[in-house]
Amino acid sequence: MPRLSVNINKIATLRNARGGNIPDVQKAAVNCQRFGAEGITVHPRPDERHIRYQDVRDIKPLIKTEFNIEGYPSQPFIDLVLSVLPDQVTLVPDSPDAITSNQGWDTIAEKEFLYDVIARFRSHGIRTSIFIGTDLRYIEYARMSLTDRIELYTEPYAREFKAGREKAVEPFVKAAVLAGELGMGLNAGHDLNLENLKYFADNIPGLLEVSIGHALISDALYYGLENSIQMYLRQLE
Repeated sequence: MPRLSVNINKIATLRNARGGNIPDVQKAAVNCQRFGAEGITVHPRPDERHIRYQDVRDIKPLIKTEFNIEGYPSQPFIDLVLSVLPDQVTLVPDSPDAITSNQGWDTIAEKEFLYDVIARFRSHGIRTSIFIGTDLRYIEYARMSLTDRIELYTEPYAREFKAGREKAVEPFVKAAVLAGELGMGLNAGHDLNLENLKYFADNIPGLLEVSIGHALISDALYYGLENSIQMYLRQLE
């Protein structure tokens, strides 16, 4: 059964809109674990418009399951990760002004850069994952970076799901098979929700973890946080 890592960025977005500490991001992280989440994901960006660097430092001691930090590997981000030592770091190619992650790495053009960054994290015992699309060439080159895992960027699947789920999932199945053949673990995330998650999880071989934030936190407005986490876990059974 794939693990569910809950991305709590949107809770920080709500807090930052008003100032102060309501809602409490640390309490949300603790509650997500208590309600069944098997991991907590945060994605600090340079402008700190949602999760702040200090949030990452404050949350780390509270995590009893798995802590995953996502982000573009700028020097401040690398320094943060090495000071916090999460269980996993997920590298994304976001530009500073990106609203959300909207593409995977070009692992051919960025081969040497990724190799050097991943080597630093691996030397500190941190599992690494590269955010990537379904282009099989990029997955092959991801292996050359010595990353432990890749995280498939699933927005194209979510976008095409209603028009035809078999066609939508097909490139992800091929990508998953290749990742397994190359010895890399497989994560997935972006726009997975209660409508499309089960079909994805049922059809992707070797899927280890999904990271879900926006949809799950939005569903929590209707169903409550605990119930929403349990609903997502049931989709992964």
